[in-house]
Amino acid sequence: MDARILNDRYRIESRLGDGGMAIVYCGTDVVLRRRVAIKILREQYASDEDFVKRFYYEAEAAAKLSHPNIVTTFDMGRDGDEYFIVMELVDGATLAEMIRADGRLPEPVAIDYGIQIASGLAYAHRQGLLHRDVKPANILVTSDDVVKLSDFGIARAVSSQALSVTQPGMVMGSVYYLSPEQAQGHDLAETSDLYSLGAVLYQMVTGSLPFSGDTPVTVALKHVSAALPTLELANANVSPALLAIVTRLLEKQPADRFASANDVAVALREARESPTLGTGHRGRTLGDAPTMRIEAVRAPQPPPRRSASPDRAAFAEADDAAGEAVAATSASTADRSGLVRALVFAMLLLVATGIGYALYQNRAALFPVAGTALPDVAGSSFAQAQQALVLAGFTVTGTEAYDERVPADHVVSQTPPAGTLLAKGGLVTLVVSKGRALVGVPDVNGFTLEDARKSLAAAGFRTRIGGSRYGPEPKDRVVAQNPPGGRKLETNGTVALVLSKGPKPPTVPSIVSLTLDQARTLVESLGLKVEIAREASDNVPENNVMSQDPRPGTQVASDAVISLVVSSGPAMEAIPDVSGKSLDEATSALRQAGFVVADPPSYSVQPANATGNVIAQEPAPGEKRKRNARVALTVAVAGTVPDVAGMSLAQAQGVLRDNGYRPGNVADSPDGAAGKVVRTEPEANSTLRPGESVSIYVGTGASVVPSPAPTAAATP
Repeated sequence: MDARILNDRYRIESRLGDGGMAIVYCGTDVVLRRRVAIKILREQYASDEDFVKRFYYEAEAAAKLSHPNIVTTFDMGRDGDEYFIVMELVDGATLAEMIRADGRLPEPVAIDYGIQIASGLAYAHRQGLLHRDVKPANILVTSDDVVKLSDFGIARAVSSQALSVTQPGMVMGSVYYLSPEQAQGHDLAETSDLYSLGAVLYQMVTGSLPFSGDTPVTVALKHVSAALPTLELANANVSPALLAIVTRLLEKQPADRFASANDVAVALREARESPTLGTGHRGRTLGDAPTMRIEAVRAPQPPPRRSASPDRAAFAEADDAAGEAVAATSASTADRSGLVRALVFAMLLLVATGIGYALYQNRAALFPVAGTALPDVAGSSFAQAQQALVLAGFTVTGTEAYDERVPADHVVSQTPPAGTLLAKGGLVTLVVSKGRALVGVPDVNGFTLEDARKSLAAAGFRTRIGGSRYGPEPKDRVVAQNPPGGRKLETNGTVALVLSKGPKPPTVPSIVSLTLDQARTLVESLGLKVEIAREASDNVPENNVMSQDPRPGTQVASDAVISLVVSSGPAMEAIPDVSGKSLDEATSALRQAGFVVADPPSYSVQPANATGNVIAQEPAPGEKRKRNARVALTVAVAGTVPDVAGMSLAQAQGVLRDNGYRPGNVADSPDGAAGKVVRTEPEANSTLRPGESVSIYVGTGASVVPSPAPTAAATP
């Protein structure tokens, strides 16, 4: 199939994936020069005439859809016995691949994807086209997080995870996402796609499917009759708003779901902005709560007193008795009767209050009220409290307040209180803690650690050391704080301080092989000190650094001392006495002792001494010099040119050097034996100053004439 071109236009290049009824390839439109996806029906379905007709009809319908959240269909056709559809090539992954890789998706991501899916479905529904197979495998997500729906009404995968219904009027779909009416083979409407969207949303936020089973039929039956497992939604910490949307989308009856995909998109946008929308809204104000008719909330009143006479009558009788007493007694008696009247009034009021409180406390037993007992959510996190109350059937609203004891985002109190019988849908108001009151944090940058702690403690904060770093500031000064100065923090909160470690300690550079002056300049430029030791070395030049301590790269204190070992050059050695030795012997002895012989040596004319022997040396024998020092030798010579006739050229040159002369030019001479010295210029025994050049003449043998061969006598 590779490198083949369909209808002379679409080149098939690589395989993207397999479905139960089709294979998808990556290809190129060679006419428009664009990358495309090519879906080719499998052979067994291409031979079904009814299916091919439906394939063409539905592909034509999908080709009419043009929406950012729908994969564009470019073309459809036939090449031989193969039927194909050409579509937009989406650079990204399927939602199914993302869920397999990540498990559940973060709620904001799931809501964003759900909005885009609903937008695409809303457009398709307006065009009169149902998707009928909304599932993660048919939802593509680009690298820019743009969601695109694919496979509108074309061939559906046939596997163990799909229901295949080929009878007329019945649809095919993935069993895990089938709506109850689709599973039962009933007529479908837009709400069927919305049920599938609900199953996809459920899987995105929980990482699992709403219904599963061993066989497709088992799963389909659960879609039809089983209750939605809301526990997984609760465990996934789904917000009440999204919980309500998913629950409504997965209602068994189509009429109980959202009316349209557009309504779903609107609800998801509201859930993104206000996670509690529809079940109350937590915040500083409640202006975003939906408008509704509710009965006025009145404080509980104690039941009426059981006295047969009005309260005032009892007080009137007491007043009459008091009046009679006033008429019959003196002024002092009237004062005492007034005090008695006040005590009687107080006692009656106390008794009435006690009776009312007792009746109120036992109102549930005395006056039964239909409803559900409110759970106690005080101390729970706001999200957990919302979920518990929503799952119990109540409506939730909330306000925030600072509280010193209850952690932030946890419930301080609830109204009505826990245990109150409340009808389904009744309103429960939660007071949610904002934590401790916020106080401005003092700016302690530049303070010493002790001063910073005192300043923060006075403002009601604790401190901790949050790190340290080098800098120009003095050691243990505050160079940063978190939260920064001016930011508000809960009282008794902790402020992290970053302290200065002072200037960064210098790093020891590599000094070895530098001269002493170079090393001293480099080390002192870093503020460090130098300590020098010297050591002889035959290999390191004098005054060059041989070693250092500490090693290069070591961080040291700013006043540290760097120890250097500097070469003092070669070691000192005593010069041997070579007087009386021949020049060759003296040279060999001095070299073995580690010295260098000056060349050429000095010559002194002394006929009394043996020619070629050393008569003086500088430095004198026994003096100490560094190894490789130069030693100059003085050699005695006769002052006359030696007789070298008959010698070989090499022997003659050696004798001349021993006598203080330089062998000069070598010339051929026809006299004498070949290769032998015939004579010198100046001639032998001539007086000549040492150091002068002597020319040598070597015989070639040309003057030696061979004797003629004897001849025979002539005969007469």
